[in-house]
Amino acid sequence: MAKSIKAEHVFYEYSTEQGQVLAIEDVSFSIEASGFLCVVGPSGCGKTTILNILAGFLKPTQGEVLIGDDPIGQHDENQGVVFQDFAQLYPWRTVRRNVEFGLEMRRVDRKTRAQTANEFLQMVRLEKFADAYPHQLSGGMQQRVAIARALAYNPSVLLMDEPFAALDAMTRDDMQKLLTDIWQETKKTIVYITHNVAEAAYLADKVLIMDPHPGTVKAELTIDIPRPRDLLGSAFIQAQREILGLLTANNH
Repeated sequence: MAKSIKAEHVFYEYSTEQGQVLAIEDVSFSIEASGFLCVVGPSGCGKTTILNILAGFLKPTQGEVLIGDDPIGQHDENQGVVFQDFAQLYPWRTVRRNVEFGLEMRRVDRKTRAQTANEFLQMVRLEKFADAYPHQLSGGMQQRVAIARALAYNPSVLLMDEPFAALDAMTRDDMQKLLTDIWQETKKTIVYITHNVAEAAYLADKVLIMDPHPGTVKAELTIDIPRPRDLLGSAFIQAQREILGLLTANNH
């Protein structure tokens, strides 16, 4: 079941040889269950830090993050994560065995694992490649396997860190459409990191716009455009203009 996310007054500070660095400062936001939040901003604005906190990889220095009603870290299985790097798949495992990995860790029986893997490989349209190895697939196909793997153990929240940034433009467009279909089918709560304004306008219900040094929330924008979204429609172009305007307003 999808869960809401709520971050309240979150700070994250880390140590370097030069002293303490404040990565994010007083970040608050919320997204309802089954919502799609895109976090947009320039390098150094704390996008990935936020994602790592939501994934439970980092603990906030201050503040609180709730997934559903629970403080983060109480139910590690709540979060599925998809990274930008194609190397996130295990090269020695077939596509099917990669998708089964999280289920194996949970000691799910072999028959159920195989059924679940088949179901999600069909969802990402890769069932014909179940016995291939990652090196035999294109970058876009590898990312589809990574999405299937993240979904297979049924997390309530899917966290995505610029997963399509390294893909060519046509493949990226196809992946955005596919992700929208998967999101509507699975009703997962998604938090998606991007620096691509058009991608945020296409995917999101809500866009969180960040300012850098330290990372703070500059603005929040609701994108209320019916789906599927027309990439040439005036509402879509206007949404991109609004995001871009908020990103570039009063920059330091």
